[in-house]
Amino acid sequence: MSSSDSADHMMRFTERIAFYAFINFKDNISKWEERVCTNSGRKFFKPKVSGSITPAVGMFFKSFDEAFAFYQRYARAAGFHFSKEIDSGSVENSKKIVRRNRGSKRVGCNAHVKLILENNNMFKIYYFEEEHNHIFVEDEDNHFLSAARSIDYVKESFISGLSAINIGPVKAFNIMKTMYGGFGEVGASKVDCKNYRRDLNLYIGEYDAEMVVRRLIRKKECCPGFTCDYVIGEDRRLKGLFWADEQSKKLYSVWYDLVFVPFTGIDNHFRNVTFGGALLGSETADSYRWLLRCFVNAFGSEPKVVVTDQDAAMKRAIKDVLSRSRHRLCMWHIWEKLKTKVGPVLSANTDFNTRMTHVVWNDTIILEDFETEWHSIMFTFGLENHEWLKDMYDLRFDWIPAYYHGEDLAGLMRTTSRCESENYFFGQICNPRCTLVEFFTHFETAMDIQRHEHRRNDHDTRYIECKPWSDFVLEKQASEIYTQTIFKDIQIEIDAAITKCLSKSVDTVGDVQYFEIKDFRQPCTSFFKVQYSKQEDGLSISCSCKRFEQFGILWRHIFYVLRYEDISEFPRRYVHRRWMRDVVSVGSNHSNIRFDEIGRNSEIDKVYREIVVANEYVVNRLVGDLDELCRYRDHIKSYIDKVDEVMVAAPPPSRKERFADIGGNLEKSDSMIRVPIKIRTKGCGVQKRIKSNREIAIQKSSKIQKSCRVCGGKGHNSRTCKDKVSSNAIGSSNGV
Repeated sequence: MSSSDSADHMMRFTERIAFYAFINFKDNISKWEERVCTNSGRKFFKPKVSGSITPAVGMFFKSFDEAFAFYQRYARAAGFHFSKEIDSGSVENSKKIVRRNRGSKRVGCNAHVKLILENNNMFKIYYFEEEHNHIFVEDEDNHFLSAARSIDYVKESFISGLSAINIGPVKAFNIMKTMYGGFGEVGASKVDCKNYRRDLNLYIGEYDAEMVVRRLIRKKECCPGFTCDYVIGEDRRLKGLFWADEQSKKLYSVWYDLVFVPFTGIDNHFRNVTFGGALLGSETADSYRWLLRCFVNAFGSEPKVVVTDQDAAMKRAIKDVLSRSRHRLCMWHIWEKLKTKVGPVLSANTDFNTRMTHVVWNDTIILEDFETEWHSIMFTFGLENHEWLKDMYDLRFDWIPAYYHGEDLAGLMRTTSRCESENYFFGQICNPRCTLVEFFTHFETAMDIQRHEHRRNDHDTRYIECKPWSDFVLEKQASEIYTQTIFKDIQIEIDAAITKCLSKSVDTVGDVQYFEIKDFRQPCTSFFKVQYSKQEDGLSISCSCKRFEQFGILWRHIFYVLRYEDISEFPRRYVHRRWMRDVVSVGSNHSNIRFDEIGRNSEIDKVYREIVVANEYVVNRLVGDLDELCRYRDHIKSYIDKVDEVMVAAPPPSRKERFADIGGNLEKSDSMIRVPIKIRTKGCGVQKRIKSNREIAIQKSSKIQKSCRVCGGKGHNSRTCKDKVSSNAIGSSNGV
């Protein structure tokens, strides 16, 4: 290599020193050797550092980064800042230099090393200046040095793991500070954690949508049961994205009778279960049609019942795509609107609320009673011409329980909004400011939580036995058939059948018996009629309350008749499969490949987790024996020097390489999928909300009002002052 080439590849590490208000020179004298120049009287300091980490002329390194990491370790042990410079010729910089009013860490120290690139592509130290013109940082302040701070693999994993549950980098730093025992033990600052998240988002940048689509396609290749589909616009922006994994499909095959939008069902523990997810660039009928077609293609069948809010575009899409599904409106959404539509006076009226609640939320009311009571309420409170209530009355077939008593599982639709509950659930994990890549990590975390809760409920059902409330033989059998949650509802009905029901009369016509049951928990209702008969294929029983048809479990009136007839075997004909404890096999809740693990070296993550678990196990076993615990600590520390040697031979990957491992290596191209434009969803309100008079008055009262220059009063100025106007009027009249 020529001398000119050597000059082009010269690299210099120039250190920087931070000034401190107080330094205990006596305590730190052992950290360095001091030399005084005889001519100038200036002092020079040479750090006392282990020879294994001290640079020396003739050392070789495989790469510049390896040499930089070696000198970084040396600077951290000695206690000084440093920076790197690469001499590659003079380059003119036309950018304006912006100077900030802050102190400088540069003191003109000449300590540095110089490297040259040899013909064998190895970097060699050919010059080393070891002496400094300043003292070094105290040991307890070493964590303020840039050489001692870094976001390494462990911290990245920790920050990313907390980000998956919607905990930001600042809170992640505070948690690490508490775990490690202080700010100085973390090895990074709060700003370092924030900058890591910022740099990761900048790396993702405009490749956000492309990364997500590629990851999902890759997941589809790895998991045959996984389904995903997407659509892009003419400008290559992502317009829609749908996905559902294999486990969601298995759950849908069991609980597909009732689906709330967004794709939420009810499991056998009466808890929410998510069948799939989607992102839409617009809330139009065409977008919903595309989404529903993707849903049907993925799951192979339409749901029996679909419950939504009153969105017109969604209603048209459901009519076109889910033609065999029954579309019902969510009562919770309508009931919440009622308070604002009728005004604050009526919404606070106890009599109005009680009567409306009885007519709307009543499962047992018949059509004639509903019609009569509704018109009576409208007349009593002067609401006959109320436009919104008239519209809701016209839609009564889609949301009032009296109009679909006989429909299967219709009673589940009158519960409080499961969609809102699902939105709240995901809102605890996600936030609207995250990238698409981060959103998918949050989504899968939420799904893990939901499925873990399902497995916990399954575990409780299998291994926790509920205490019987009676000696009724069907109660014991029900505990072996249903999940724990549903069985507790069955217990309530059996107890009510024994203590709150009484038969008025029993009539027999042929092989059919007719019972009239008085339910003392509903004293205002008429008698419930139960029809019972024995057939060759089992017994047949039904009740006029229609609760079995609505909720899928036998009600108290039927249990009364079964007990009266001394039935000793639970009628399996009236057991809904969706509520059974073994409807989902134990092994079906298997874990699949997570979105954030696709394309990454997951073996490193696996080994890291095994080390953490093993270390925690050993510490927990030795926490009662201090001597043995100290020996374990010394064993771990003895490995540090060996690890440092390994790290010099193979330095860790750069931050850019780690980002590429997270998001993938992407290059900008014309075929790249662009990030969708952010939109405001329906129902999220306007940018500037309308303030009430009370809020405006409070804000005005908190402001300092200026005084009028004419009269000294407040609330007006000299131009609008009444005294000035009146004085001008008097002056004008005098002039006339």
